[in-house]
Amino acid sequence: MRKTTKAAWLAFPLVGFLLLAACGDDSGSSSATTAGGAATTAGGGAATTAAGGGAATTAAAGGEATSLKDVCPDPVIVQTDWNPEAEHGGLYQLVGPNPNVDTNKKAVTGELMASGGVDTGVKIEVRVGGPAIGFQQVTAQLYTDDSILLGYVSNDEAVQNSADKPTVALMAPLKKNPQIVMWDPATYPDAKTIGDLPKDTTILVFDGGVFPDYLVGKGIVQQSQIEGGYDGTPARFVASDGKIAQQGFASAEPYIYQNEVPEWGKPVAFQLIHDTGLEIYSQTMSTKPENVTKYADCFKKLIPIMQQADVDFAKDPTATNALIVDLVKQYDTGWVYSAGVAQFSVEQQVKLELVGNEDGYSGGMDEARVQGVIDNLVPIFDAKGVKVKDGLTAKDIMDLQFVDKSITF
Repeated sequence: MRKTTKAAWLAFPLVGFLLLAACGDDSGSSSATTAGGAATTAGGGAATTAAGGGAATTAAAGGEATSLKDVCPDPVIVQTDWNPEAEHGGLYQLVGPNPNVDTNKKAVTGELMASGGVDTGVKIEVRVGGPAIGFQQVTAQLYTDDSILLGYVSNDEAVQNSADKPTVALMAPLKKNPQIVMWDPATYPDAKTIGDLPKDTTILVFDGGVFPDYLVGKGIVQQSQIEGGYDGTPARFVASDGKIAQQGFASAEPYIYQNEVPEWGKPVAFQLIHDTGLEIYSQTMSTKPENVTKYADCFKKLIPIMQQADVDFAKDPTATNALIVDLVKQYDTGWVYSAGVAQFSVEQQVKLELVGNEDGYSGGMDEARVQGVIDNLVPIFDAKGVKVKDGLTAKDIMDLQFVDKSITF
């Protein structure tokens, strides 16, 4: 999960992952122009915003396989873990043309469109996480609001809450976690991995994450290198002239720092946390355990539609990225996200295989890999005093019965 705090002293206005000091009034009106035409919203009013689904057709055009009417809730409500971004592209791909944008609730609702612009007969509502929900975990939202069918829950969050608030991942939109530690290649030319950094190099991180404990526990870095309190801005990194390292996303920060932080304006080097051995599936499409049975008929049709949407977005993200960028502007939470970052994100997702086939198909998860995550994290949570379900296994937090293994990138 991305997490930032407001920084009133911020001097770097274009960083796409931070919260700016000057946030707009959520109750105000806004207008924007997207690939599909003008969009107008007034605190929850109607909007005509371009979406990734394309022109609507009837549900019958796609046959019974794409009709969700009478089997799924209407709307299908999905809670994300952050502001709109291209890492969520497959989800926003499902939002049909001319959706309603609620700038108070920070949610967009439109016809739920299957591949090829086929109307499934129900609506989808995508809710924003992060600052819009007070930086709460998605798991908390799932257990607070029963109307939420699915939410983005990363493996580490699922393990953390497995005893009291269990969740089950039904598919993984991302094959690899985009999270990284990054550094200045000019300052550390010999560093190819996080472990290659000198042992006196400070690594700036958000408070509350588990990967720093993992890196320390595996001897990759020393505890003395880890410094919490990262606020999401580039200020410390730039002020240090690249002498410190910090966390980020492979699909965002490399572009942002080189192109949108003029005080830096050059490449950064990085290593994926995934490549250190902590192979978390991030932002998995998850639900409460009781929903697996309760909404089985819905998931049998919905999950394959979601799998295909991920594939379609990776192949042609233009319209959906336009929607994402437009929604960011309308929500006005302080998050800044440019079309350039969105395009880079998709290219980087494909290049680094952050998306792609897992076990040969879209949305897959490897059970042994998830078990490895559990085995790595349980001792860390134990040390933090977090109660994890006794005997937790991968099968407790993942269930792939609804995925269609014929859907591939």
